[in-house]
Amino acid sequence: MSLESLRNDLPEYAKDQKLNLGTLAAEPSLTQQQRAGTFVASAIASRNARVMRAVLAEFGPQLSPEALNAAKAAASVMGMNNIYYRFSHLVGGDYATMPAKLRMNVIGKPGVEKVDFELWSLAVSAINGCGMCMESHEKVVLHGGLTKEQVQAAVRIASVVHATAVTMDAEEALAA
Repeated sequence: MSLESLRNDLPEYAKDQKLNLGTLAAEPSLTQQQRAGTFVASAIASRNARVMRAVLAEFGPQLSPEALNAAKAAASVMGMNNIYYRFSHLVGGDYATMPAKLRMNVIGKPGVEKVDFELWSLAVSAINGCGMCMESHEKVVLHGGLTKEQVQAAVRIASVVHATAVTMDAEEALAA
C-alpha cells in the first residue's frame, strides 16, 4: 500500500486530509530524513495498521536503516515518556521533582542527528498530548538550529497523519 492508495481510500468527508497528505509528503522546509521520519514516527504513534503500512511503504525507503530504526524508537520511547511526564506535570507536587527511573537510552544515542530525533519526538508528543514533552523537545530543536516553521511543519504532518488514522479507524469500525 502506498500513500496515494491511502489517500484514495479516504472517504469524501476527509477530502482535506487527502489534500494535506499530498502537500505534506513534499514539505520543502524539512530535509528528506526529517520529513520521512516525522511521517513514520507519527504513523506509529497514531496506531492504525493501515496508515502505518502505507506510510512505511512510502517513507521507509527514504530513510537509512538507522534513521528508520530511530523514527520507530522515537514513537516507542515517547509512548512511555508522554504518559509519565504528562502525569507528573498534571498531578504536580513531588512527582515533578522525583527522578523518572525509566530507561530511555535511545534519547542519548538515537543513531541519527539529535535534532532529527528530537523533531520526531516532538511530533509524537503532539499526537500524545504531552505539553511538558512538547515544550522540552521544541526547545531542543530550536536550540539545534531548526526554525519555528520547521517545527510547525512537523506538527502539521503529525496532525494530518493522526487525523487520517482516526478516519480510517472510524471507517473500519463502521464497516464491521
